[in-house]
Amino acid sequence: MNHPIHFVSLGPGDPELITLKGLKTLQKADIIYCPATQGKHGIISRATDILKAIEVDESLIHPFILPMSKERTDALNAYNELFLDAQAEYLKGKQIVIVAEGDAGFYSSIQYVYDKFEETGIPVDRIAGIPAFIAAGALAGIHIVKQEEQINVIPGTASFDELSAKIENGMIIVIMKLPGCQEAIHTCIRQYADKAVFHYFENVGTRKEYYTTDIATIHSKDFPYFSLLIIQPR
Repeated sequence: MNHPIHFVSLGPGDPELITLKGLKTLQKADIIYCPATQGKHGIISRATDILKAIEVDESLIHPFILPMSKERTDALNAYNELFLDAQAEYLKGKQIVIVAEGDAGFYSSIQYVYDKFEETGIPVDRIAGIPAFIAAGALAGIHIVKQEEQINVIPGTASFDELSAKIENGMIIVIMKLPGCQEAIHTCIRQYADKAVFHYFENVGTRKEYYTTDIATIHSKDFPYFSLLIIQPR
């Protein structure tokens, strides 16, 4: 059995931003596993919405529920169940695709499943996608980095001191998933509004995408999970 299990990156949310290679791989799949969360009004899955928009056969889509919690035990259990289910179907000769939003190798916890297949000796293949911050730069019409500038991409766990040091060093900063460092960001904006431009984004690549550099507006925001910030020197 030589065909690999494919990990397809779906991009930030806009169905047209999936790569041609990713689309062709999805079209050949027998089973497509995609992440979902359990909301108040049922199952929510941005990945499923993307798949439907590119007219993937809905009977092939198998959502797996991921608990949204900083406590990773339940999520790891969900990934282990996914691994076992996908492995069983793979051994039946099925063409398996597992999808991830953004890029499957960039701040993507689906890497846990990828590693388990490698450890088991089952071949895997990952198809690159567009990370949200790259799509955000296009949305805002900004060059994120140019010439000799340096960029630092960090998760939303940064402290004010960390952000302050990077801004003082003239570094471009990308912060992914902002809720975890909301207060640090607000403090940073108050102190450095004259030294840096703060590009704030929500839900990039979806119908709800939002962008602003207005300081007062950013201060008024309660940052959602799918938010990011690009900080550039003035």
